[in-house]
Amino acid sequence: MSKAAVIILAGTDGHANLGRLVNGLETAKEFAENDDDEVELIFDGAGTQWIPELEDESNDHHDLYRAVRDDASACDYCSGAFGVDDAVNDAGIVRLDDHDGHPSVRSLVDDGYEVLTF
Repeated sequence: MSKAAVIILAGTDGHANLGRLVNGLETAKEFAENDDDEVELIFDGAGTQWIPELEDESNDHHDLYRAVRDDASACDYCSGAFGVDDAVNDAGIVRLDDHDGHPSVRSLVDDGYEVLTF
């Protein structure tokens, strides 16, 4: 059994960031498809900007996102800082504020998760 925390930090600008997003979603999907694994998908920093983009059914990666959406959460502070508060709320994505308004990476490590950043 593996435990992985996939953290999407890449913003929505540029082809390289799109590649990081897709690789992160594919990684989360691979863990989610294995019943013995646990996966947490966290949109943090500029990565929170992807939530409204991916919620749009016309987005090329909407189906990939939907495959892992149930495992997704977002940084509470960064959702506000990057102007996507309403979109995160509308999507029903869990907001994390464990450490000064941000997700606690230390807690993930303490719980045995391998932290993978994209």
